[in-house]
Amino acid sequence: MRVLAVEDEPDLLGSLLKALREDGYAVDGAPDGEDGLDKAESYDYDAVVLDIMLPGIDGWEVLRRLRKTKKTPVLMLTARDAVRDRVRGLDSGADDYLVKPFELSELLARLRALIRRSASQAQPQLEIGDVTIDTAARKVSRQGQEVLITAREYSLLEFLALHRGELVTRTMLYDHLFDENDDTLSNLLDVHVSNLRKKLGHDFIITRRGHGYCIE
Repeated sequence: MRVLAVEDEPDLLGSLLKALREDGYAVDGAPDGEDGLDKAESYDYDAVVLDIMLPGIDGWEVLRRLRKTKKTPVLMLTARDAVRDRVRGLDSGADDYLVKPFELSELLARLRALIRRSASQAQPQLEIGDVTIDTAARKVSRQGQEVLITAREYSLLEFLALHRGELVTRTMLYDHLFDENDDTLSNLLDVHVSNLRKKLGHDFIITRRGHGYCIE
């Protein structure tokens, strides 16, 4: 999953990027509203973490412009804890609201919930045949036994599972699993798919030659 963090406080932005990457996300950062809006409109992120008080254009304006073209889930961050500010954010198109200071564990949990809901998946556990994907714990099991997979393998598996029954193109996977600094011309995607098949069964991920992959 790929997330954009828009925050003008350098230390907080650095902490967000570090925490998101450690949690297995591909993540891009933006230090102001203009850069954040440009990236949010240019890429199909799975979620955006958006601060309200930003230089240039503020978070309210970023959200207003973004909602003209995108339905990307948005989690707003602010030091304002007044009810009217929370109401304004939600009524302006935000999907959730978190007041500073906050615990990173809560932010990560809220992001997981936003991404699940955007895929119409209310429950944290996805069950596909004898495979169970726990999106809260970010763990995978097969026939009740935990399967050890890498963070990038998990992200690939989760994305395909949340789009079960749909054809997911290679372009979509590169857009959602790799950040702006990754080399998308490598064969990493093929390697990850091959590894997942070895661990979960050769037919678990179906290849649609010339198009992409799907989990049926």
